[in-house]
Amino acid sequence: MKVNDKEIEFDNDGFMIDPGLWDEKVAHAIALEEGIEEMTEDHWKIANFIRDYWKEHDLAPTVRLICKDVGVGVRQIYKLYTSGPARGACRVAGLPKPDGCV
Repeated sequence: MKVNDKEIEFDNDGFMIDPGLWDEKVAHAIALEEGIEEMTEDHWKIANFIRDYWKEHDLAPTVRLICKDVGVGVRQIYKLYTSGPARGACRVAGLPKPDGCV
């Protein structure tokens, strides 16, 4: 995928190989691939929380933690990211493929 002048590479599962290339434009491009036409404030709250947590802990947060800290329910996450928190939200947040259940 090319976003502006950046060439973004993905692994076989569709996750970024170099998360350091992530920015909002990259997030929008990935979101479009996920079927998200517009990133709402709730999309960004979740994506930014996931990204910040990953930067601090070097792993994706659990769904329970996302719900608690962001103040959303599991159903709302699946409405916003129809492919789920591990696939959709983590991809949009620019994470590498999560190790376990998110």
